[in-house]
Amino acid sequence: MRIVDPHVHIWGTAPEFPWAPETTEPPDEPATPEMLLELMSANGIEGTVLVQVIYYRWDNTYTAKALRDYPDKFMGVCRVNPEDPAAPDRLTYWTQEHGFHGVRISPAPGPPGDWFEGPLMDPLFERATSLGVPLLVLTKPSRLPRLSQLLDRHQELDVVIDHMADASPGDETQVTQLLDLTRHPRVYVKISHTWSISKKGYPWRDTHGMVKRVYEAFGAQRIMWATDWPVCLRSTTYPRTLSLVRDEMGFIAPEDLEWVLGKTALRLWPFE
Repeated sequence: MRIVDPHVHIWGTAPEFPWAPETTEPPDEPATPEMLLELMSANGIEGTVLVQVIYYRWDNTYTAKALRDYPDKFMGVCRVNPEDPAAPDRLTYWTQEHGFHGVRISPAPGPPGDWFEGPLMDPLFERATSLGVPLLVLTKPSRLPRLSQLLDRHQELDVVIDHMADASPGDETQVTQLLDLTRHPRVYVKISHTWSISKKGYPWRDTHGMVKRVYEAFGAQRIMWATDWPVCLRSTTYPRTLSLVRDEMGFIAPEDLEWVLGKTALRLWPFE
């Protein structure tokens, strides 16, 4: 079984890769590609998608270096400033000049994220479509109806909902907003962050019912696991994010595990 982790973050402490000016509380410890490679080797992960961490904002050079240094192990998703009219051109730059394969946007649910309602989204969605790269969305369920409207106009774009939009398992409105996206055949969902939304300990069984609904609604070929290392270390370990799906979620059919653990991600990030 090919196992691919479609969501981690990396950062370093070298002065040539400074934090963005907006970063007021940078992490104390590094999370380097080399640290990640050791974890991948120990857990049978053949490839990992590096998602640009927010501490660097729109400067993707640290992640770009990792893509150059370990091209057989990593693919990358960049960030561009969604409030900048030049964002589509910046996406073209990072994709064509530095090998990124995807872009992530993070519209917050309150006023700071209201740019998601504005006119700059259509050009960015259109450019991602023309470049053939997926668009990752980190948001809350209340933003998903707007996303659905955008996807009605951009039906050829692959979109990944990060961490099930952090929907609360006990909030039927939030879960329904997530499941409503099944009508868009190119929407995928990462069934990650169960450790974050759970009120119990490992294996976070109070989230399994919602994950099962996502699995049944979208199908195995449109969902994927992810570690979200090193963010996951706040609540759990890297190995447990894998064992949770592989060993604890018995409602996932054995023949579907190869999709959830690898083949779905490989549809979007074709590691060679």
